[in-house]
Amino acid sequence: MLLKRIQQQFLDSAETKQQAMAFMAALIEQAVRLMTDSLKSGGKIMACGNGGSAADSQHFAAELLNRFEKERPPLAAIALTTDTSTLTSIANDYRYEDVFAKQIQALGKRGDVLLAISTSGNSPNVIEAIHAAHALGIRVVALTGKNGGKMNSLLTSDDIHLCVPAERTARIQEVHLLTIHCLCDGIDALILGDLQ
Repeated sequence: MLLKRIQQQFLDSAETKQQAMAFMAALIEQAVRLMTDSLKSGGKIMACGNGGSAADSQHFAAELLNRFEKERPPLAAIALTTDTSTLTSIANDYRYEDVFAKQIQALGKRGDVLLAISTSGNSPNVIEAIHAAHALGIRVVALTGKNGGKMNSLLTSDDIHLCVPAERTARIQEVHLLTIHCLCDGIDALILGDLQ
């Protein structure tokens, strides 16, 4: 019955979020503090991902550049997924795996943060982005699922891995969106002095 199937989607989503909260909340706090310190020091946050993760990158950057829920000055964030001329020229002249890495090499600097989003943790262009970030001394916040895939072994002790404890792509993406909202809310709270 379709109604039962829909209800089960809600129940599964709620259960996954409860499990993720227990596993991820303290790490999300660390990521909020890292990103806030970067922004307060004149750094920026770059975000990248593919498909739904590209949309999440853009959502995150828009919430920082414009505003989340409270009025505040714009914050420096870039979604590396939006410039079609840049993306297609890199993919055409070099390879698709380089579309984010080359942008990081040109725009990134020590003190910035990379938000690297991949549901599976295996996206080759996000992996290359992590390599490019590390080469510049940029810390990484990885947002993954499915045990983190190949990205898990690339992260250093200076990075933060927000890995959703789930296997199903839809559930992982739902927690990714909630995590992005937690990041935005936490950054605002620290920037505006609502929290210490």
